Amino acid sequence: MGYQIELRHLRYFLAVAEDLHFRKAADRLFISQPGLSRQIKQMEEDLDIQLFERHNRKVVLTPAGIYLKNEFTRNLKNLDNIINHAKLLQEGKHGKLEFGYVGSAMHNIIPNLLIQFKKEHPHIQFGLKEMDNQKQIESLLHQKIDIGFVRLDRVPRGLDILPILKENFCLVLPKDHPIDKSSFKSLNQLKNESFILFDPSYSPSYYEKVMQIFTDSGFAPIVSHNTIHAASIYKLVENNFGLSIVPKSLQQGYNMNVKFIELDTIKQHTTLSAVWDKNNRNPLLNSLIKVISKTS
Repeated sequence: MGYQIELRHLRYFLAVAEDLHFRKAADRLFISQPGLSRQIKQMEEDLDIQLFERHNRKVVLTPAGIYLKNEFTRNLKNLDNIINHAKLLQEGKHGKLEFGYVGSAMHNIIPNLLIQFKKEHPHIQFGLKEMDNQKQIESLLHQKIDIGFVRLDRVPRGLDILPILKENFCLVLPKDHPIDKSSFKSLNQLKNESFILFDPSYSPSYYEKVMQIFTDSGFAPIVSHNTIHAASIYKLVENNFGLSIVPKSLQQGYNMNVKFIELDTIKQHTTLSAVWDKNNRNPLLNSLIKVISKTS
């Protein structure tokens, strides 16, 4: 193979592939636009592969370019992991794990997991980022994170999923609402109330499960607001903008003027699961999964 491709060429290509704009990519790389264009053209000639279609000011990836973008992204992430791991070893640390998670996982599951894992791996570093379900799946497939904590029933091929917490839903009401645990019989009592729900884009499957609760209760809800944060839901409920339905674990960690009624007689439940890429080469991932398996 006589390719004269260096690591910098791959980073140049990925910058243009992400921005689909030579000037923006050049600014991000701190090089001139003509210089970047020459480098990409030289790369295409060396590989004998057209990476981009150029139409006036518009730049589009070719099918080969799309394939190389995905593969280079994945493999450069592995290379970054290798180099970062070597640096951590040199500094007396043993590695890093990148977590993605939905908000409810941070109340008990992840903190307890980190405490347990730290007992056996005291020098590990953790990266923690709250993401919606779909963003976690995309990040796992591109190995931008090592493990995710999602509320999904199914994941794409290539990913493994381990259920770790099955829980009931809870109705959320203002503290001064006339309905309480003793007077609550069914959601149908509240069919004329407004509801504040997690945005369907945060997790379409979760949203559909919540909507099924209403269907089984015999009415379609008046949805006044959608949001992606539990704190926003509770603030709206507290100020009488509506009621809500959330996973039971989201009762903890908030101090607001709301009350909860556990929906323990309905068939719908929500499951928090750990998800990871079975081809992930981070040496710490298997150790983490063993800890999760023991505690779940």
